[in-house]
Amino acid sequence: MDNELFDYSPITERPPLRWPGGARVAFYVGLNVEHFEVGRPAISISDSTSALAPDPLNHGWRDYGPRVGFWRTMEALDRHGVRASVLLNSDVVHHYPQIVRAGVERGWAWLAHGRNNSRFETGMTPDEERAHLTEVVDTIAGATGARPRGWLGPGLTETFHTPRILADLGFGYVLDWTNDDQPYRLNVPGMLSVPYAIEVNDITLFVGKNLSGPEYVRIVKDQFDQLYAESDAAGGGRVLPLVLHPFVIGQAFRRRYLDEVLAYVVGHPGVWVTTSDEIAAHYAATVPDAGPPGV
Repeated sequence: MDNELFDYSPITERPPLRWPGGARVAFYVGLNVEHFEVGRPAISISDSTSALAPDPLNHGWRDYGPRVGFWRTMEALDRHGVRASVLLNSDVVHHYPQIVRAGVERGWAWLAHGRNNSRFETGMTPDEERAHLTEVVDTIAGATGARPRGWLGPGLTETFHTPRILADLGFGYVLDWTNDDQPYRLNVPGMLSVPYAIEVNDITLFVGKNLSGPEYVRIVKDQFDQLYAESDAAGGGRVLPLVLHPFVIGQAFRRRYLDEVLAYVVGHPGVWVTTSDEIAAHYAATVPDAGPPGV
């Protein structure tokens, strides 16, 4: 089956993308704020107990995020003047309301991230998924005062119907398809794909590859430097997403390295420190829709 959701578009054949104020790189922090069910397998730091129910070793590691890691990460973002783009499980509203209140006070952007991160966006009929997504959206909107405009599936999962259902519910973009350094239009009216990061992602680097803090800093700097170099007048603007999970980046021994990467990126001229909502809105408002292929 061919992917009908989007068309091939080499970045070398696009008109240069312009960010506000002539910025070269649009930078946002994708902060995953999640709830995990007890007794259901999820991302783990040790496979030795991951199939057990309960699994205190791995569940406790994940639960460090809302209890401690989130607050440490929030303080770092505040220090560097960065508003988070929060990938929010709707169950967080019920379990950790203090987190939502803190984000609302800071004017953070709120994206829907499913109900929780123990259950993926799979195995539903379109009617079942529409009811599920409507509940997720209504829960987030009721707690934050704003309907989410963006979506990231739990584990970056979707069904073939997800983008169209999201469009019907008022969404404007998804982050799940991590295949570009610029936003682009999907073949669903009104829907964009906005860049998200799998490799420049604290889970991938610290948990998947077991890298150290200095290695993490080097990789983020290298990513930024290359995008900055490519985003000259001819190449056009790029997007740097920094993907964080409080139970990973929020560990005490990693705090200094988050400070280092934030200081490096926001300290450069020509960086638009923004949110994924604002990136999507700017792209939709300034880049003409070319229409269907061949038109």
